[in-house]
Amino acid sequence: MKVHFISIGGSVMHQLAIALKRKGYEVSGTDDEIFEPSRSNLEKEGLLPEKLGWNPDLIVPDIEAVILGMHAKNDNPEIEKAKQLQLPIYSFPEYIYKESIDKTRVVVGGSHGKTTTTSMIMHVLKIAQKKFDYLVGARLEGFDQSVNITDAPVIICEGDEYPASAIEKRPKFHFLFPHVAILTGIAWDHINVFPTFDNYLEQFRIFIKKIEPKGLLIYNDTDAVLKQLVTENKRTDITYQPYGIPPHTIKSGKTTVRIDNAEDELKVFGNHNLLNLNAAWYACRYLEIDAETFVKAISSFTGASKRLEKIAENGETIVYRDFAHAPSKVKATIEAVKQQYPERQLIAILELHTFSSLNEDFMNEYKGAMDKADKATVFYSKHALQLKRMPELPKQSVQNGFEKKGLEVITDKNELLDWLKKQNYENANLVLMSSGNYDGLDINSFAQTVTA
Repeated sequence: MKVHFISIGGSVMHQLAIALKRKGYEVSGTDDEIFEPSRSNLEKEGLLPEKLGWNPDLIVPDIEAVILGMHAKNDNPEIEKAKQLQLPIYSFPEYIYKESIDKTRVVVGGSHGKTTTTSMIMHVLKIAQKKFDYLVGARLEGFDQSVNITDAPVIICEGDEYPASAIEKRPKFHFLFPHVAILTGIAWDHINVFPTFDNYLEQFRIFIKKIEPKGLLIYNDTDAVLKQLVTENKRTDITYQPYGIPPHTIKSGKTTVRIDNAEDELKVFGNHNLLNLNAAWYACRYLEIDAETFVKAISSFTGASKRLEKIAENGETIVYRDFAHAPSKVKATIEAVKQQYPERQLIAILELHTFSSLNEDFMNEYKGAMDKADKATVFYSKHALQLKRMPELPKQSVQNGFEKKGLEVITDKNELLDWLKKQNYENANLVLMSSGNYDGLDINSFAQTVTA
């Protein structure tokens, strides 16, 4: 099999390229920019392009699949050459489906919790010594890749609702056709792609229609929007499994969960993680994992990278880093830490970094998201606005949107660092939420200083 990647340097694209090379395929690829760790990973596998830039001469008639990444634009010369030669062009998810057409496909969709739920299933299956392939959007302990394609009979996929490629604007999860589908919840996001809430909802209606006949839909019954959508789009040829928060106890900052008659202490916490865990349980049960095996395995799950990840601690302070940026994710993260440590002060920092979160018209969606924090700051940089070619975001609009008494709004990283240094971290937890990097601020070093 001979395949070529246009935009091989993408965070997930390069992982697929490596997986296919390890499977024995002949792999080539190009890109006009490749950053770390993609660069080193590709170089190690002998897949790093000789030079940056697009090279139509590499598009030859015997290529059996051209795989197109999001970074490539419509007018890419390699796309034009592939079309001229009538080569099959696949978006990333289309190609994943091609490779998994004979596998049992488990696809995790939803506005939040996708990565963690997918990672939980993978963690349990690995401990249970089940053979499976996977696609997940974050680094996970125990796995050297975020994509793996072999001859395994099962594939576990994180199903993203974002567009599949530059020429295929439909959401990624519309191309995966699950036998087992999970929907974790629905909260409007990606306002730059889905301008109205109903337009966003429509993507999930379509996803439900894509479930294979005789398939299973596992859905969060505590999410009112999702519950209504499932009710209004009932199919008679699939099975439904609602889920909620499983029985559990919290004592001295530790959560113990019970599934059927099996019980064990967890390394993760929060209602959102308990919901993710319960969804993962139903998927694993479908894959013939019993409750005792599941609970024992999930007790050692430490979380996906940047998902309530503990980056520093001492006896009276813990610093967490979290990928949360959408309103529902921010609220869930803050409430989880406050519920787990009710006696500790909670200091929360949120960086606005995505198109949606930097949009003045989207600010009202954040109402109440940071209410449970004792001290809260919203940070965004003018540099991020410039890069995304977005207009100025007035501080007052942010304060009006969040409606959080005492909320600080900061747009300079040095001012943010000064604010952080002034806080009292005795008997306190600090939560740093962002999909960005605080305009280059070294958050990890600060966390170590706080807990030294």
